[in-house]
Amino acid sequence: MLNRIKKFTALDRDERKLFLEAFITLGIMRFALLAFSFKRLVRSLEQYREPVVASPLTEKELRLAQNIGRAINRAVNHTPWESACLVQALTAQKMLQKRNIPGIFYLGVMPGKGSQKPMQAHAWTQVGTAVITGGVNIEAFTLLSGFGWGK
Repeated sequence: MLNRIKKFTALDRDERKLFLEAFITLGIMRFALLAFSFKRLVRSLEQYREPVVASPLTEKELRLAQNIGRAINRAVNHTPWESACLVQALTAQKMLQKRNIPGIFYLGVMPGKGSQKPMQAHAWTQVGTAVITGGVNIEAFTLLSGFGWGK
């Protein structure tokens, strides 16, 4: 516990603020997914059925978006609730939209191989050309849908 406090206080002021915002927003999004339908959570977003070219970002916007992604990845390791990829994508969407940074989060599936491995679903967030959450092995997933906000 003391080690975690030391790591937290070693972060600069802006990183601490982003971490706390990410931690709280992860909890809110986890609760929202349990309490409301997914359709209701994304009804204000533009839906895409195929990959789209994300809006280009300024250097400042890209740096802030990457910092948000890092804050979410840090906070996920400390939540007492499950913060799976969809919760992370919704958290990124809320934090980016709050700062008027456009982006898209995608949902994809990967069929199971054989009868022993079930189908897997995954969500990831992209701003500009950078994937800031859920970027592990996304090429293996077949895109189902994307949800965009901003420009």
